[in-house]
Amino acid sequence: MLVEEHEFQKANLVNWLFVLTGALVFFMQTGFAMLCAGCVRKKNVQNTMLKNLLDACGAAVAFYSIGYAFAFGGQNEIVGSTFIGYQNFFLLGDVNPAFFFFEFAFSATSVTIVAGTLAERCQMAAYLCYSLFLTGIVYPVAAHCLWSNNGYLSAFSAAPIFGNGCIDFAGSGVVHLTGGTTALIATYILGPRRGRFFDSKGRALDKPKAFPGHSMALQLLGTMVLWFGWYGFNPGSALLITTPYTGQVAAICAVNTSLSAASGAIAGLFANLLYNERKTGEYNYDLTCAMNGALGGLVAVTAGCATMPYYAAVITGLVAGVIYLAGSKSLIYLRLDDAVDAIPVHMLCGAWGMLAAGLFTSPVHLETAYGFNEHVGLFYEFTSDSFDAILLLNQLMAILFVFVWSLVTMGPFFIVLNYMGWFRSDSLEELVGLDMSYHGGANSEFEDVSPSQMRAFKTRKSGLRRRCVANDGDVNENGAANDEDDEDDDEDGSWTDLTVASTREGSQKRETAPRWPVPQHQVDAESADCGNYSSTYSLGEESEFTRRS
Repeated sequence: MLVEEHEFQKANLVNWLFVLTGALVFFMQTGFAMLCAGCVRKKNVQNTMLKNLLDACGAAVAFYSIGYAFAFGGQNEIVGSTFIGYQNFFLLGDVNPAFFFFEFAFSATSVTIVAGTLAERCQMAAYLCYSLFLTGIVYPVAAHCLWSNNGYLSAFSAAPIFGNGCIDFAGSGVVHLTGGTTALIATYILGPRRGRFFDSKGRALDKPKAFPGHSMALQLLGTMVLWFGWYGFNPGSALLITTPYTGQVAAICAVNTSLSAASGAIAGLFANLLYNERKTGEYNYDLTCAMNGALGGLVAVTAGCATMPYYAAVITGLVAGVIYLAGSKSLIYLRLDDAVDAIPVHMLCGAWGMLAAGLFTSPVHLETAYGFNEHVGLFYEFTSDSFDAILLLNQLMAILFVFVWSLVTMGPFFIVLNYMGWFRSDSLEELVGLDMSYHGGANSEFEDVSPSQMRAFKTRKSGLRRRCVANDGDVNENGAANDEDDEDDDEDGSWTDLTVASTREGSQKRETAPRWPVPQHQVDAESADCGNYSSTYSLGEESEFTRRS
């Protein structure tokens, strides 16, 4: 009787800790929202914040309905390895609600990674669809294969691959590599922000134009909130182990998390300083590099935070800071626009974290966390009698699986969205800002929005609402613009030749908008509606107003 009561109290305590640490992980949504809001321009803040909110909402609905079933459904009843779970849809059956909540918080983190990458140019409907698809299907399969009791790469499996499976203690691969790879696919298909790498004529800029965020304070606060939430992310995952050393493992995770984050910040800061000094001869202490270096260190240590010694956490963070910086510079060279550098932080540092676990996992720490000590990190295998690289091989297999799975699922998904015209915002909407375009922002006085752009947007908006364009105060009786004051609104006087250009292996793809406002005869009041419009314009030809099908 006393034994049963003790087990009941222990289970109650574990459930309460699941809720507490899950709340810490979910609080990271606040950090992501603050970071993304600080990285965008003022005209897109409201839109970015709403997308972060939709991440949590979409994740909750999708993970409740099908995501949890695909990830962990029936893992205690099904025997053998499976590719995907197929029980407990809508939490029916024997489901621990505390465990569900904890795992839901992780899934919401994965989907939020992409929010900043697509900032300032992604449609609202497309973003909600992506959140549901990633959390409901893509992320759960990665979680199942690496974490479930039935996953073929899971160290918790009854028959793990090559004897011990892969080590991804808190999600460098499952959470961050999945989210980062999705961000890479999405930004490649979506294209860069207007004016980032190409001018209004579609010509490549000699030097990419920087779009600095409107608040460095929000960025720093968001980074610190994320760092704080990581103490639920990594130490909280110790609740899932089956050994009796839960508290000790959680403490090791907390120390390694702190050391790696600090090392990453230092590495990112001084690596960038040395890079700039060699390139320009000037010293530049860049706060952004320090913040993202810290985040890269946090991402990297997440896989092996319970299985590596303290010195290895420092090395992991230092390398992660350098990897982040190299990845960020490479994205600019490749003309891939990532507004918050989520791709180098989460994808590249996540992959490095998986490799670091395969290099630095020690026998003592592995036995404490997982209950076995065979096939340890490569550096420790050199001192053993029977040398092998099985753990490192398993880590490479896990990286490859997560990358390929994300690619073959999210790639076609984004391609279809883009083909249907549901992915990227309209050219003029992007110029005036998504706050004004999607949310009716009252404050339109932004320094990078010209009066002519705002008048053009209002003119088109009134036409789509079946109002007579001639009644608008910004056009005359012939439907022409009253633009005598707009000659200097744009640097080259040709802001109306709006061009989106992206380079894909030497070729350029341009998407342009017409000269605004649209003449009255191009807007048929009998057939106009509030649908989504795009426009095409070729240099040397007349503009054509077309409706997206």
